[in-house]
Amino acid sequence: MPLLVCFLLVLCAAAVIALWPLWVRHRRERIAGQPFPAAWRRLLRRHVPLVARLPARQQLRLKALMQVFLAEKPIIGCRGLRVTDEVRVTIAALACLPLLGAARGLYPELRQVLVYPGAFIVDRPVTEGGVQSDQRRVLAGESWSQGQVLLAWDEVRRGAATPGDGHNVVIHEFAHQLDQAHGAANGAPQLPTAEAYRRWSTVMQNEFDALRWRLARGEPGLIDAYAATDPAEFFAVISELFFERPVELAAGHPALYAELSGYYRLDPTAWA
Repeated sequence: MPLLVCFLLVLCAAAVIALWPLWVRHRRERIAGQPFPAAWRRLLRRHVPLVARLPARQQLRLKALMQVFLAEKPIIGCRGLRVTDEVRVTIAALACLPLLGAARGLYPELRQVLVYPGAFIVDRPVTEGGVQSDQRRVLAGESWSQGQVLLAWDEVRRGAATPGDGHNVVIHEFAHQLDQAHGAANGAPQLPTAEAYRRWSTVMQNEFDALRWRLARGEPGLIDAYAATDPAEFFAVISELFFERPVELAAGHPALYAELSGYYRLDPTAWA
């Protein structure tokens, strides 16, 4: 291939790479600027009552995020589930809720959302005594670092309809997506500074240890026992509480609430 042709190809490739973010931003702005469908608005009112608590400006931002999310992220039905507008709008609203306060991208690693009618089975390799085998687990949600989120529709619908119970599988799994943005989930999503990481680590470790101490004594508390599984699950569970029971979380765990409020750049206690 002539040297000039090679040079031109390299130049064109460099131009595409340089202009790609601008094209993506322009496309997203165009999608977000389109009128929000009236049918979707009715579905939000009927099936995702948490959205009605948001201030008007944040409701508008959420709807814009939803439009881009639904344009870019395929939602695929599995095991015979038909993906209706109710399925798409419900999942998009709850998935975009954690993105309301901070401009951190639209789950850039996420390629698709797989939705099952109910609980689904996942086989995971486990090693015991040097022997590896598959462990079968029945799940309502799963977030994979390979760019997939798996959801059970019956749990999605139940969680959306009961925004005050502190349990929401979509918020949970998309908190994992935020945690997995730069590697395996470890309970420490991307933060702006080393000092922010130190503060986050101190607060989260103290709260995680306190939870395990409480559970060992059989004492009741706001944070679900599943949060004691590991730091990644702790972050996902307290994210559910942050959006669904913020007043109680702030009252019972003020330092924890402050860290989540700083990370999400939101104060859901103002919505209550």
